[in-house]
This record gives sequence, structure tokens and C-alpha cells, in this order.
Amino acid sequence: MADVRKEQERDELHRAIWAIADDLRGSVDGWDFKSYVLGMMFYRYISENLTNYINEGEIEAGNTGFDYVKLSDEEAEQAREDLVKTKGFFILPSELFCNVRRKAANDENLNMTLEAAFDHIEESAKGSESEDNFAGLFDDIDVNSNKLGTTVAKRNANLVKLIEGVANMGLGNYKDNSIDAFGDAYEYLMSMYASNAGKSGGEFFTPQEVSELLTRMAVAGKTEVNKVYDPACGSGSLLLKAAKILGKENVRQGFYGQEINLTTYNLCRINMFLHDIDFDKFNIAHEDTLLSPQHWDDEPFEAIVSNPPYSIKWEGDDNPILINDPRFSPAGVLAPKSKADLAFIMHSLAWLATNGTAAIVCFPGIMYRGGAEKKIRQHLIDNNFIDCIIQLPNNLFFGTSIATCIMVLKRSKSDNKTLFIDASNEFVKVTNNNRLTKENITHIVDEFVSRADVKHFARCVPYEQIVEQDYNLSVSTYVEARDTREKIDIVKLNAEIDEIVAREQVLRDEIAKIISEIEVGV
Repeated sequence: MADVRKEQERDELHRAIWAIADDLRGSVDGWDFKSYVLGMMFYRYISENLTNYINEGEIEAGNTGFDYVKLSDEEAEQAREDLVKTKGFFILPSELFCNVRRKAANDENLNMTLEAAFDHIEESAKGSESEDNFAGLFDDIDVNSNKLGTTVAKRNANLVKLIEGVANMGLGNYKDNSIDAFGDAYEYLMSMYASNAGKSGGEFFTPQEVSELLTRMAVAGKTEVNKVYDPACGSGSLLLKAAKILGKENVRQGFYGQEINLTTYNLCRINMFLHDIDFDKFNIAHEDTLLSPQHWDDEPFEAIVSNPPYSIKWEGDDNPILINDPRFSPAGVLAPKSKADLAFIMHSLAWLATNGTAAIVCFPGIMYRGGAEKKIRQHLIDNNFIDCIIQLPNNLFFGTSIATCIMVLKRSKSDNKTLFIDASNEFVKVTNNNRLTKENITHIVDEFVSRADVKHFARCVPYEQIVEQDYNLSVSTYVEARDTREKIDIVKLNAEIDEIVAREQVLRDEIAKIISEIEVGV
């Protein structure tokens, strides 16, 4: 029943986004359209979130008819200081999404109204603890851009359509939805527009089912962790899965991530707010994780979840400082300049707590290629850091059909074996993509916890066998795939062939007899 509700909510959300896209077709370039929709969803959310927070407090205090939406800006100002301390930001009643929407169609200066509201929200956090979390949050929703329309009137007409479309989304209370409404909107917008500007949706979004699998493995056996970290956090979907699975209060010191793409970094911070993660419980940084990691003072992390970009270029041994970096130096060699995958693995391992688990989506090539990558694999296996390798089905990720893998790292294993799981058949087909079901995820996680040998599915392999295989970590090396070819009974087949040959001989004899009769008659 829950799955039916989930699909209904998802369909409703997709219809609402498509309706906005239809309204603005030809007016706004797809890639920019995505930022406008998500930015406006965020504006609506924090307006409603603040209003609900204030109203609940007043009603509890006995002021039953109170509604912040109807308060004057002058009266509201008195609460500014307290609200910035507790919520991290402040919005005047006149600048709430619903009040701007009410006047939008008749507001000739709508672009300026919105620009002022966005500026005031960011400014409200200046000088407070939440300043870094709000700075530049609305940069990607430029209400004065020619991309929105060539004249002010055209821009405003499109802004009205955008506001109305977002207002009509049946989102209720975001965090009570059975889907991740913002994440799902993000995924859907990516699938609509990922080819635009040469960008790939797979760079920025991990499907929710894969997020669920990764996170459940990273926190398996735990009811709470100190911190969750993602070194390539994108829009934050993996970090937020930990909040959903454990409960945000059970991630005691909060959520940490780093993201190199500025737009996606802004979206990640927005996503934290949309999931009601308080400003003092998340720390998202904008820099290149491999060259300029921003969380030296916050490591180690008890849970690390990540889907880093596949096979991107990095400085590698062109940069003489990197081989001495404490994250990379233990392996004695750097990941190749053309393939940074194992640099992300080494970074995650370096910042993993002694009692922690890291679950990382990997490009399959790193499991078997030679050279520097083999030396890094050897370091990981010789030091018993690899807990599990999982082969995933193909076509799970938007933007690539490649069958990816998951590598699970631990610093304190109870044995010197590595578990290999062949989950390549754990999926259902949904339109053009494959999707992990709840049952698929549970099957994989149960095996990950039990570590039992299961024919054609999983095998716990001792260290010595991996060394014998020259440190090849491909799942197919250790788990024999089920032979799905039709089994042929040779004895039965030979008997059938003999029967056919005998029948052929009878036919030949009969044909020869007919021919001889014809010849006699002639």
C-alpha cells in the first residue's frame, strides 16, 4: 500500500513539474528552468516552514487565532532576533511566498519584489551562526536574467507562471511525504534536461533506491552514528537518506559534505533546509575534495556514503605535493591522472572512523585494471580494509547504462575475508531504466550482514585467494553466475536425430518408388 501511495505522490509531483515546463516551453532554457523550479520550491518551503513554526508556538501559548501570514511587517520585526537564533533566518510577512503570490499577477515590479525578498532572506542570516549556510543560496534563480524573458513584462509573466505552478504542487508538508519530494523533483528535472549544455544527470543525482542501499549498509547494525559524510555530495540525497533511515536526531553531530559544482552545492544546502535539518547540524563546503578538502577539523566520520564522479581527470602525480598528502601516501602511489576513482576511495578511507563504514559507488574498471590502480587495490586488500564488493544491475543510474559496483570499506574487520555479492539480477524494469525494489535492497543488505555463502549470489573469500587472483576484485571472479542457458539432454537429442534420419530414409525410398513407376509408365 505504501508503494502505491509513493507512486501516486511521485506521479502527482511529475505532472505538476511537467505542467510548469509546458507553460514555460520555449521561454526558459531547460537547464536554467531546473534551477528556477527548485529555487521557487525552496522559497515556498522556507516561507511555510517559518510560518508553521511561529503559528504553532503562538497557538501553544494560547493565541489560537494567530496567523503570521496576516501580521504586519512592523509587528513581525520584534521576533527577528529570536527567529534567526532558532531557525537561522527571518522572512517578513509581506515577503512570504503566499503573500507575494497573492499579488504577483498585478505586480508590475514582481522581479524586484522577488529579488528583494531573496536578498532579505540571505541578509537576515548575516553575522549569525547560519551565515555560511545561507550565503548565495538564491544565486541560481536570477529574476532579472534575459533567459527568463527579453523584457521585464515577459520575465514577470513567466515568474507568475512559475509561482503558480509551484504553489499548485500538492506537496503538503515536505518531510511527511512518503517520497523525497525535493529529491524526486530534482531527479525528474534532471531526466528532462540532463542532455542540455553537455551535462550528465548521473554526475549529480544518485537514484533514491541506490541511496537507500548504500546508506543501509553504511549504518548496518547501528541505531546512531556521530556524523555522516559525503566527499562528492551533489544535491545531498545520500546524506539525507541517513537522516531518514536513522532519524536525524540519531546522527548526533550532523551532516558533512563537499561539492565542486557551485549550482549543485547551493542545491545541497537548500535540500538540507527542505528536510528540516537545522543550520547548526550541517556543514556543506564548496571546493575540490581531492585537492582542497574542507573538513580536516571534522574527521573522522562514522558513516561515509558517496557516489563520486566516474573516471574524472585530476592532477595526480603532476602535483608533487599530493604523494605526501596523508590521505594518499599510505598506498605509495597516486590514482592515475585520467582516472581519479581510487583517489576518492583513499580519501574516504583516510577520514573513516575506526568503528565506521564507508559505502561508495564505483566504476567497474577500478576492480581489475593494472598499473597504479592495482597497487592501490593491493594496499587496500593487504591491510584488510575492503569489507565487501557488490556488483549492481546495469541501467540503474540516469545518464549511464553501465553496471556499477559498490565498495564497502571498514578499518576494523573481524576476519580477513572479503564478501563478494552478485546483485546484477536484483531489479525490476521500469520504463527504460532498472530499479531496485524494497525486496531487492533487503535481500542485498541481509546478505551483507550475514556474510553467508549463497550459490550464484554471494561468497566470502579469504585473503589468500584474492592474492592468488592477482588482486582482481571483480565479483564475477569469485561468484559463479547462474547458467541460464537451456540444458540439453544429449542422449535424448541423439535419439531424436536417429528418428529423423530413419524418417528421411523412408521418404527417400517412397520418392524413388514413385519416380520408378513414372519412368515405367513413360
